[in-house]
Amino acid sequence: MNDEELLALLNDIESDRAERKETASDGDKIRQAICAFANDLAGYQLPGVLFVGVKDKGAPTGLPITDRLLRTLASMRDDGNVLPFPSLTVQKRRLNDRDVAVVLVQPANAPPVRFKGVVWIRSGPRRGIATPDEERRLNEKRRFKDLPSDLHPFESATLEELDEILFRRVYLPAAMSAEVLEQNYRDFEHQLIATKFAQPGPPACPTLLGLLTVGKSPTDWIPGAYVQFLRIDGVDLGDPIKAAHELRGALPDLMRDMEELLKLHIQTSVDFTSGPVEVQTPDYPLVALQQLARNAILHRAYESTHAPVRVTWFNDRIEILNPGGPYGIVTKQNFGQAGAYDYRNPNLAAVLKELGYVQRFGHGIAMARRELEKNGNPQPDFLVEDAHVVVIIRRRA
Repeated sequence: MNDEELLALLNDIESDRAERKETASDGDKIRQAICAFANDLAGYQLPGVLFVGVKDKGAPTGLPITDRLLRTLASMRDDGNVLPFPSLTVQKRRLNDRDVAVVLVQPANAPPVRFKGVVWIRSGPRRGIATPDEERRLNEKRRFKDLPSDLHPFESATLEELDEILFRRVYLPAAMSAEVLEQNYRDFEHQLIATKFAQPGPPACPTLLGLLTVGKSPTDWIPGAYVQFLRIDGVDLGDPIKAAHELRGALPDLMRDMEELLKLHIQTSVDFTSGPVEVQTPDYPLVALQQLARNAILHRAYESTHAPVRVTWFNDRIEILNPGGPYGIVTKQNFGQAGAYDYRNPNLAAVLKELGYVQRFGHGIAMARRELEKNGNPQPDFLVEDAHVVVIIRRRA
């Protein structure tokens, strides 16, 4: 920034883009300001400026701008308190005939940026801790700058980690028509890149989507990419365990094994009193369980936790834990409501639809509600937290 731009900010009131400090004695306040400028909540896409050695109204204090002071300010970038590391420069500038220290902080490409785990933002002259809604807005900014998390490349992996037979025999026929496949002469690598299962190189490498869908051993690279199933003989976690399974493998195998387990543990009662034809009623409708379990696999946060999807089957209820909180337009307040849906993993959603596990986007919970009502089960309860969601399905009386 030139002197005229800096003077305009210095002589104006404090704003989203400018803050003044008389000294550098309070390092925490300076780091909070750096964090807030990096988050650029207002979306100016311009650097924020911290003036050190300046009074609140813009007059320089005469603070000696030494090399030691400049090094101290510069060290605040990478001392591990502000993460991810902000992009900043520290300069000694001559403004209003006095030397001042100028810290230029660039907007972060991957907000939110945190100081000691807390997200700081500026709104006009106010510097403060971001509200949940403001933090969600910062996450949305990151979403539009970066690739979606399901396209994250695993640069240390090779295409040998992807199962070509599974890709050709299961995924491609489900995703493409026979006519398209007949005319497709691309080799395996280029087919993987076209389907977003790999990122181009050199060398090409698998994406999270590719490893999940056709990986030979997805959990070697994505530790939480499995389902933990517990059948409890009782109503508390401390009661005896009747069955325990860890379901691993590529998505087609994982989904098949999970749904076989759901079928296995559903109990059906038979009513002979309603006439000459017996009536069979399950304690849980399979379609509802399928939809809710698939939702957990689809919407989980693969990039930020190693926790698995957990299905815990008690005698009176089933609890399905998704290690991923609300995302995008979905909040704690509107979770599960009609029309309130978004995708943390949009490409994974497309793959599950191509494989036949998703019929209509955004209708899984609504379908589960209908099936539970038809079967005589209570409506599901959702416990929605910032980092996970638990759905509770209660047994039919």
